[in-house]
This record gives sequence, C-alpha cells and structure tokens, in this order.
Amino acid sequence: MAGTTPHPPQPSSRTRSWWGWGWTDAHPDDAECTAIGALLPGTLGRPLPVPRVRDLAIAAPAVEPPPSLAHLVGADPSDRAAHAMGKAYRDVVRALRGRPGRIPDLVARPTDDQGVADLLDWAGERRIAVVPYGGGSSVSGGVEYRGDAHRAVMSLDLTAMGRVLEVDPEGRAARIQAGTLGPSLEHQLRPHGLTLRHFPQSFEFSTLGGWLATRAGGHYATGRTHIDDFVQSLRVVTPAGTADSWRLPASGAGPSPDRLFLGSEGALGVITEAWVRLQERPRHKASAAVAFSDFRSALGAVRALAQSDLSPANCRLLDSGEAALSGAAHDGSSVLVLGFESADEPVGARLERAVALARSHGGRYGGTGGAGGPQEGPEGDAAVSAWRSAFLRMPYLRDGLARMGAVAETFETAATWDRIPGLVDEVRREVGEAAVKATGFPATVNCRLTHVYPDGAAPYFTVLAAGRPGDEVAVWDDLKAVASEVLHRHRATITHHHAVGRDHRPGYDRQRPEPFALALRAAKGALDPRGILNPGVLVD
Repeated sequence: MAGTTPHPPQPSSRTRSWWGWGWTDAHPDDAECTAIGALLPGTLGRPLPVPRVRDLAIAAPAVEPPPSLAHLVGADPSDRAAHAMGKAYRDVVRALRGRPGRIPDLVARPTDDQGVADLLDWAGERRIAVVPYGGGSSVSGGVEYRGDAHRAVMSLDLTAMGRVLEVDPEGRAARIQAGTLGPSLEHQLRPHGLTLRHFPQSFEFSTLGGWLATRAGGHYATGRTHIDDFVQSLRVVTPAGTADSWRLPASGAGPSPDRLFLGSEGALGVITEAWVRLQERPRHKASAAVAFSDFRSALGAVRALAQSDLSPANCRLLDSGEAALSGAAHDGSSVLVLGFESADEPVGARLERAVALARSHGGRYGGTGGAGGPQEGPEGDAAVSAWRSAFLRMPYLRDGLARMGAVAETFETAATWDRIPGLVDEVRREVGEAAVKATGFPATVNCRLTHVYPDGAAPYFTVLAAGRPGDEVAVWDDLKAVASEVLHRHRATITHHHAVGRDHRPGYDRQRPEPFALALRAAKGALDPRGILNPGVLVD
C-alpha cells in the first residue's frame, strides 16, 4: 500500500459566503440582481442588501468548554453565524431577512477520532445538541438546530480532518478522512492517477463525510450514481462507542453495518473516515446534445439509453424551459445532453451509437460532429458547453433572485418509468397553480432528468416565482408541500439525493415502512441514548 499522499492544498484566499452559496466574489452584484429580477413578474424594484453578521442578535454562548477541550472549540460570532444553516433557498432568505434561526453556541473542530469522542462525551454530560457539519452545503435543513430542548448547541465541523490517509493502488481504494473537501480529495489522489469520480454540484463546498451521511448523488447519470456505490468500509464515532466495519469487496454476512450509517445524517454517529473505491482517471471524453420537439419522445429516448449497454456518463434531459434557462436551446426544444468517458479506450463510437438511438426516437443532432456524426473531444458542442456553464452558475443566480424577493429553488425525486410522464405533468400543473394562488403571479416550473436507470429516472424540478415581501419562506413552504403531495400520490421518493434533513421529514415519515421506523428509533436510542446527535433528523 502507498502510505504517503500529498498534503491538502492550502486554503483559498477567497472568502466563503456565510449566508449564501459559494464564494462572495462570485455573487451577482446589485445591477445583475436587478437585471435577472426583471425577468420575473412580481419581484422587488431593487435587491435586498447583502446581510451582515454584525446586524444579527447573537447571544453569548450558553456554555463554555472545559480546559481540556478549549483548543478544539471556538465561539467567534461570524463563525457561529456561518454554521447556523445550510444553503437552501429558505436558508438564504432567512439570512437576508435577518432571521437565521438558532445560532450555535459553539463551533468545534476536532482533528482526530479521539477529539470527536471527547466532544461527544462532554456534550452528552451537559445536554448539548451536536450538529455534525462538513461543507455546510445542505439544502434540506440538515445542519441547523430547531427547537429548544437542549441547553446549548454545538456545530461539529469536521474539516480539520481532511487527509487521504492511505492509498491501495492494487485494490484501487483509499482511506480518507470524512472532513476532506471535494477539491482537496481529488488533489491528493491525482499523483496516484486515481479518482473517486464523485462530483455533486456542491463538489467544491462539500466533504466526503457529508456525501456519506446524506447518501449524495454525483454528477454522473448512470452506473455508480450515489456515494453508496463507492464505499468499502466506514469508521463512525458514536456516544456508545466506535463502529469500524471491515474493508471488504463484498459480504453477505447479515445486514450491512455500513448501510446503517449511510444516509443517517449524523443522527446515529459521526462518520470520521472511510475506505472508498477509486478509478483510473479518464483520458477519453466525448459529448453531444440532441434536440427534441416533443418531451415525451425525449423520455422514450432516455429510457432506451438507460436500458442499453452504452452506460453514458452524462444523460441529462432538459425540458424546453430548462434548456432555455441554461442557454442550450431557445426554440422550444427539449435537449438531451450526452457524455461518455473512459480511462482506457476511445468513446466516440459509443457516443455515435447513443446519438443514433436518440435520433430513432425523433431527436435532432446538429453539433460539432456534423453530418458524419459526433466527434470525440473534451469540449463537445456549443449546447453542452452552455449547459455546463449554467449548471455551475445557477446556485449564485438563485441567491441573486432571492435578493429580489423571488422564490427560486429546486427539488428532486425518483420514480419508475411508468410514473414519470404523469408525475412531471402534475408537478408542473399543481405547483404552478399553487404559485398563482399564493402570489397572484404565474410561475415557471421546469424539469430535467439528472440520473437515469433501467427501471426509472430522477426528475429534478426548478421553480421560479414571485414571492411575498417578508414572507418568501412561507410561499416556498406552501409550494414544496404541494409538490410533496404529488410525489406521494405517485409513490415517488421525497428525495433522490438531497437527503431528508428537517425539511423532508414529513414526506420521509410517510414514505418509510413503520417497522423500519421502529427499528430506526431503537438504533437511535441505543447509539445516542442522551439524544444529542442532530436532533430532529430522521427520527425524534
């Protein structure tokens, strides 16, 4: 085994936004906010001011750490405010309105497993709620405390545990600390010619532990779509002790211990490291965009691709609204973005076959490959490039729209193919009607498929609507409740890859079988008997 890895890169000189997505210097300025707000009816005449931590009423911490832990714990007001919420629309709006909710009393940054265990022991003794925190990119209320049942709240930030500890080149696996941010993880693997190949949209601002705790989905549309697929073993520190599963390629020995903690969102324990499966870095890439006049025909093409043996890395279907929003098409067409990659063989032929299959379902191809078909290369055609740029920029534009008083948010689900057409139609219609009822203005409800499987797909919806000044969170909560009812009616999951958190609890409680809920409550009681770990997530 290779026991040495590069040191993590030095922290960026750029500043993370405490209240919104990403970097502060990437946020739209007032002029851009006004321009994009003008595209939606019912927005404010000028943007809300960027919120300042000094304007918040931040109380003194309710507790102080003992001397033995003081070096791991801080109470800086700016740091506490930055750890109060995730990055969902409702979080951004609450910060803009000066109502961020319960701000943690302390922020702890352990550097090893013992530090985590010691902090949990102290928190249990003092009745302090502990909210595990990775990159803070949660969009479902997973990293905030709600309620008043605990004496104090401590945010447990894992990012000081950010190393690739071991690499096994023969087994193509690595042991990695949970607080490792996406870019640092790939930087440390690069000299070994390996990659985890897990790239969620939050990649730059999220950690391995966060991906594991939320069962995060990555960028790739087929094959290994979720972080679950990469896990060999987990190490988890709980108030009842440390769970360290064996590193195995596979096992049939009873229920998997790893499956207990994957997706547990810090409610059962704190994931501190994992052995994960790696891949060789891809050297061959090709992409293309195929247009469709009819969304139903495009669904048929995507289903055929998902049930073929082509396994595209990207197979993202944008409806006409989503295509226009991203700049992929402006003529009312739906657009299928296709991408292939490989570490050891050219992929142009596979892309040609995929485009031919899409054409057989009514697709039109007019990209860089011309009449002879698509060509291999890293860039793909103009529509693919436009979509890629919009994909990375979209969270910043959402925050700009929030400053204009608009509702701008997304939600995702997954369902079997037989339910997809009706599900998409009813979400568009019923959420649109609810927006008009709530605001008096029409809304835009777009859809794209982000992940596809032989038996179904993951629709991802974007909602753009007017808000009610000062009441934007309530408007979004109403729209989300309507959407959740449609999902439940179609037996579509409340979340495909954004986790349950607190925002999805009502839908999750309806979706899970009651005997499983009984077992989950028992596990919570056994592993966290004092109820300090991320209270309100998954179970009460």
